[in-house]
Amino acid sequence: MGIKDFIIPAIDLQEGKAVRLYKGEKNSSKVYSDNPVSVAKLWEDKGAKQLHIVDLDGAFEGKPKNYKIVEEIIKSVSIPIEFGGGLRSFEAVKTMFDVGVDRVVIGSLAYQNEEEFIKIVENYPNKVILGIDAKDGKVAIKGWVEKIDYTPLEFAKRFEKYDIWGYLYTDVNRDGALIGANVKGTVELAKNLSKPVIASGGVSSLKDIEELYRFKDYGIYGVVVGKALYEGKIVLDKI
Repeated sequence: MGIKDFIIPAIDLQEGKAVRLYKGEKNSSKVYSDNPVSVAKLWEDKGAKQLHIVDLDGAFEGKPKNYKIVEEIIKSVSIPIEFGGGLRSFEAVKTMFDVGVDRVVIGSLAYQNEEEFIKIVENYPNKVILGIDAKDGKVAIKGWVEKIDYTPLEFAKRFEKYDIWGYLYTDVNRDGALIGANVKGTVELAKNLSKPVIASGGVSSLKDIEELYRFKDYGIYGVVVGKALYEGKIVLDKI
């Protein structure tokens, strides 16, 4: 895998628009496009090999709200889609797989209703990514507003024995802040887990991605990049 393939562009949906939040704060959104479908096509045209879509309304309200837009995106591009945001029931997950997503990212449900989470994993083996959102060294749930008493590694290890695809590790305090990725935290997870880890949060330049890419053999699969792409700090088709 080359470094360009390592980059997974993010499309965060809020009220039907493509936005970015600052450090996961609900009211901090900056709108980058009124047409998320065109954004998805743009990243595909620039060489993205997959997309990471988050329903922010779903994350805060507890069930997917923008699934019609996700369906439109899936019909418009030919690359795989991983989707997260508000997936807190088997029915919600089934809806998104029926729409056509390739993988789902689930965080809060795994903590709040482990039985339901395991049911999803058993019905969709190797299709579920455990979302590990961390704030100040602890896992955060419910749209990043509630911290629980687990470190990211402790939380991840609870689910190592199940047939999940892997993990998405987001440092919420860095997300949308362009202050650099949490390389140390991502590497620690990857070294101690048997399944792939995707990094997220804080990427500000190609240098950040190169630093993560150095550790790909530890099990770091890729890195979700949002604001740095939207603000031209990383130019995907020039890599």
